[in-house]
Amino acid sequence: MAFSRTIAPSRRRVLKSAAVLAAGVATPSILTSRAFAAYPDRPVRIVVANTPGGPSDIIARFMATAMGDPLGGSVIVENKGGAGGNIGMGYVARADADGYTILLTTSAFAVNPGLYNSLPYDPFKDFAPICELAVSPNVFAVKPDLGVGTMKEFVALAKKDPGKFNVSSPPIGTTPQLEAEVLKAREGLHGMATVVFAGGGDALKALIAGTVQLSSGVLAPAHPQIKAGQIKGLAVTGTKRWPDLPDIPTMAEAGFDDFVFETYCALMAPAKTPPEIVSKLEKVALGVLAKPDFREKLIQAGFEITAKTGKEHMERVAKEVPMYKKIIEGAKIAKL
Repeated sequence: MAFSRTIAPSRRRVLKSAAVLAAGVATPSILTSRAFAAYPDRPVRIVVANTPGGPSDIIARFMATAMGDPLGGSVIVENKGGAGGNIGMGYVARADADGYTILLTTSAFAVNPGLYNSLPYDPFKDFAPICELAVSPNVFAVKPDLGVGTMKEFVALAKKDPGKFNVSSPPIGTTPQLEAEVLKAREGLHGMATVVFAGGGDALKALIAGTVQLSSGVLAPAHPQIKAGQIKGLAVTGTKRWPDLPDIPTMAEAGFDDFVFETYCALMAPAKTPPEIVSKLEKVALGVLAKPDFREKLIQAGFEITAKTGKEHMERVAKEVPMYKKIIEGAKIAKL
């Protein structure tokens, strides 16, 4: 007669199985803790959604150099310009959320939702904010040999034959490009073409080369050229004059009311980046910004330190997304 026999497992086997099961359950948290303890064990990339030479590239390289030691690893910069910053921003939104790929974003992050019909990122869902670094006013500049000394003089000259004048700007969706369109709309300079470049550095080079007659750009890359006398700043678009450029008026002082445009720079990580890593990056970045010598370095480069937490920065984004949408609609700028 055949029969089956059930053999009771030994106490040793039960304990061994329980240990394996417990280890399996604990593995994710253990691995996360170990990964954070070792972070970073390879270079951290700051992706700049513009070409080299512009304000975002300048501050990214400052931050990369300064963050390495306190972070305990190396930090490098990678430029991914194009499509008004959307290529770089979309790239980081889809990157591994492990803290090794972060975004140096600008105001285009808040402008683009109102300018493009579709985006490769959601400003509120696809990123974990690290911190806000700084803001920089924009500046309208010309070459000294154009023979104008104020914004009103430039507008009067351009109105005589708008088709002979061009204005350069960084990518579509940046605040300099937006303010150039607002200026043209308000002053009736519809015949003046806007020549859009992949980055602020390229837009400034076009002015210096004489390809365009007016530059609308962030102050940071233009600052050394203004100080050297190579170009002439006609007006800054901030709420006050820049400390070491006291002769350049604000747009309000130049006779253009309600014309304040600034470009911010902030660090963002992919949405699912572990909070511990985001917190560490925030602490390191804010610590760098608190150093007097570093703050002075950024001021001399045309940046005003804001040093806001990630939460505080998202309050800006929540305010500026609808604000820029309203500006774009008011200026009748066609969506892309």
